[in-house]
Amino acid sequence: MATERQLPTYDELPTFKDFSGCAWEVWGKDDQLGTINLLTDEVVKEGVKEVKTGKAVCLNWPIQFPNKPAFGRVQPHHEIIFKADRGAVHDDILHINTQSGSQWDGLKHFGLLKHGLFYQGTPASSFQNGHITIPDPTDIDPELIKFGIHNWAQHGICGRGILLDMVKFYSDANGGRLPYDPMTTHAIPAADLIACAQKEGITFRRGDILLLRVGFIQRYYGGTQEERDGLCERDRAEHFAGIEQSDDMKRFLWNNHFAAIASDQPALERWPVPEGTPHLHQTLLGLWGMPIGEFFDLEALSKQCAETGRYTFFFSSWPLNV
Repeated sequence: MATERQLPTYDELPTFKDFSGCAWEVWGKDDQLGTINLLTDEVVKEGVKEVKTGKAVCLNWPIQFPNKPAFGRVQPHHEIIFKADRGAVHDDILHINTQSGSQWDGLKHFGLLKHGLFYQGTPASSFQNGHITIPDPTDIDPELIKFGIHNWAQHGICGRGILLDMVKFYSDANGGRLPYDPMTTHAIPAADLIACAQKEGITFRRGDILLLRVGFIQRYYGGTQEERDGLCERDRAEHFAGIEQSDDMKRFLWNNHFAAIASDQPALERWPVPEGTPHLHQTLLGLWGMPIGEFFDLEALSKQCAETGRYTFFFSSWPLNV
């Protein structure tokens, strides 16, 4: 098992062309799980030990939000059908872009842009696009569903979760005020993540699922409707706070061997990226196969963690089995 052996450090990983830290063969050439391989049965069993109070907290933001999504994505459409002839029956119809709200970025979402490659060096041209139909569940072309998010759905993203509440961390140090606007470009360095973990009394373990509260959803609720609607009206000029695109950040995320990372921000990483700097998505998804969670609603969780003084918990997530 991969977690029973010594994993390479970030600096020990090979390079691929102009990218350092390529993990394509860490779990074998045919791997389709990426860092979810770290969530072994033993890691999940250890994570269950985090259950102390039995209280459950939902991290899914309602599927209707943002009502007008960023990055030009389609607005969620929810239709309720009352079947009058049945007397008391409703159906619901949903049309969504899976990237518009709470989500996991899958392995086919973002690759190495300049090279046209996804995880494991898979050419973008090898994937089928357009309307996909699979009429026979007993006869599915494995190439059609390669790197599908169903792999993570059938495995589960379950284990010890960690909340680094950067909103609280920064606010406590600045008189109760967040020193940046989550809806503007702002970089959060790895050193601040480490300092926040130390303040919260957290020691990282292999296979942890890292959650970052940076402040977008709090800001969204506190903003005007004009600001909320403006997310989709800036025509690719979106600006968001997020983690920096640095080698220090890559070393922090890889060397601690997190199984997945998520935040309450629309893009996880600082957006837009500085000119000449590769998107961090390319490393996390394209080189490592690490799930990226975005638009996670961490508000209730942050209150629970603050009240109990515990920032670790059992985390359970099951992506759409598509």
